[in-house]
Amino acid sequence: MAETRDEQRVTIPEWFRKRNVLVTGGTGFMGKVLVSKLLLSCPDLGNVFLLVREKKGVNPQSRLKAIIQEEPFRSLRDNHSDRLKKLIIVPGDTTVKGVGLVPEDEQRLFNEVSVIFHMAANVRFDLPLKAAIKLNTGGTANILALAKQMKNLDSFVHVSTSFCHCGERILEERAYPVPVTPESVISTVEMMNDEVIEAMTPKLLGDSPNTYAFSKALSEDLVVRCGLPAGIARPSIVLASLKEPVPGWVENLNGPTGLMIGAGKGVIRSMLCNADYLVDVIPCDLAVNAIIAFAWRIALEKPVSPIFLNVTQNGENPLTWGEAIETGRRHAVTHPFSGPLWYPGGRVTSSKFLHTLAVFFLHLIPAYLLDGLMFLTGNKTFMIKVQNRVSSGLEMLQYYTTKPWIFQNDGMKDLQKRLSPDDKKTFFMDINSLVWNDYMLFYILGARKYCMKDDLSTLPRARRVFTYLYIADWCFFILFLALLGWLAYSFLTPFRSLTKTLIASNEI
Repeated sequence: MAETRDEQRVTIPEWFRKRNVLVTGGTGFMGKVLVSKLLLSCPDLGNVFLLVREKKGVNPQSRLKAIIQEEPFRSLRDNHSDRLKKLIIVPGDTTVKGVGLVPEDEQRLFNEVSVIFHMAANVRFDLPLKAAIKLNTGGTANILALAKQMKNLDSFVHVSTSFCHCGERILEERAYPVPVTPESVISTVEMMNDEVIEAMTPKLLGDSPNTYAFSKALSEDLVVRCGLPAGIARPSIVLASLKEPVPGWVENLNGPTGLMIGAGKGVIRSMLCNADYLVDVIPCDLAVNAIIAFAWRIALEKPVSPIFLNVTQNGENPLTWGEAIETGRRHAVTHPFSGPLWYPGGRVTSSKFLHTLAVFFLHLIPAYLLDGLMFLTGNKTFMIKVQNRVSSGLEMLQYYTTKPWIFQNDGMKDLQKRLSPDDKKTFFMDINSLVWNDYMLFYILGARKYCMKDDLSTLPRARRVFTYLYIADWCFFILFLALLGWLAYSFLTPFRSLTKTLIASNEI
């Protein structure tokens, strides 16, 4: 026990000293934050091996050169450029047996790696089952097979999602059984053709709302049975950064970011959502800090079976969907996006009937009118395609916005208590430190800059455009009311004439 207490006093940077790390998914949103955080906050860290595949004809080394020019690595480039030399590209692909490694790289990883962060995954909800299983479940199986051959492995962290067991009313920090074994599903999708797989997908999914959740649940089951010193981290909805690399950094349009930009540009004007339900979101830097600290905890505890960490807020710093949307709308109006299609408006509703009406009148009709105008003027049409994608996205998301979610996070609270005072500052993960109004402003500005490439210098012009659109929106609304009034008057006039005639005949 004395040795355990001494180990617990080892800080996270001290523990990572001279240890080599393997990261899958290091080129993704969270992966970039994790890699840059390790290099910045663990100065004596060994090498960071990045498993990277060729993508769209760009080789792994070229991808690394492009990535280190991005915002998460700015501080490293400016102040600690020597640490970037610790980034070592390992060409490979998690979806193939043996991860596609050449013998020299394979042997080096077997001998040198102490920690694995497995973050590689495709987060699309609408992937065909075969692709989701190959990328997420099969990829995890291949990484685990690699990890089992590593001589000095102290910690294996599998990054899952808190939305992988959606049939549970409360997600506890423990393993859950899956209805079929991941091995059987992997072999099934490999053998059968796409048409058969598509036909059997609904039955296989069961309580899972989509192939992403299903494939991640199966991946967890593989890790549970791996026999390694392992842990499963389940982040909830990961959003822009709170502090690092800079407040508001975000690089993709997944989930709420796409909704926010679509609403801010006036494309999305209705959303099926229960405004009173809590939304469980967490900034990416808080999530990454928890995952790094989790790896440290796994190494110290050496668990016989994997431990779980729900990287969630669970109502500690409550935010409802209604509050989030209203705060975002307010900041989107004062800090508008460039190139809006209409003035932001609309509403959220928990009524499917009202949402359907709003989509018809505020999404589809304007899309057809605008595309008709574009066609008549000889321009390329696009709005119907945009609205079809928006409708598809909203339909997938409404599963999450119309249900209450409870994700226990006792493990995250306990993890914070274990940290030294210095580690608590460096690897901050206290969700109560957020002021949602300020954070949403950072989020809007970050989405403008990093997703939409809108420099702050574009704000004055964007605000002028919004003023014109505000006037146009009111004019359109008044004309619409006038049209409804005219239609009502025209409809009722014959009835009034008939009533007068009947009254006159009775008098006679």
